[in-house]
Amino acid sequence: MEMISYSYWKRNQIKAVFSRFPSSIVTFRMVGRYYFIYSIQWSEIDPMVIREDLKEMEWIMNEELGLQEYYDNRKRAF
Repeated sequence: MEMISYSYWKRNQIKAVFSRFPSSIVTFRMVGRYYFIYSIQWSEIDPMVIREDLKEMEWIMNEELGLQEYYDNRKRAF
């Protein structure tokens, strides 16, 4: 999976689109020093999002922003 695009939104939020879910918009929020998925405006055209997809999207976003070290060292990894 690859990130197609992302843009900063309001109050430490980022909206992104990923190659596996091109019709769905993923909203990230900053917690501590890394971003996590806050919500997904899921489109029925796209496949269902599973937990592994969520983890991969979070990792891709934090890697893109240079925050993967903080993401990998978070207190609670699922």
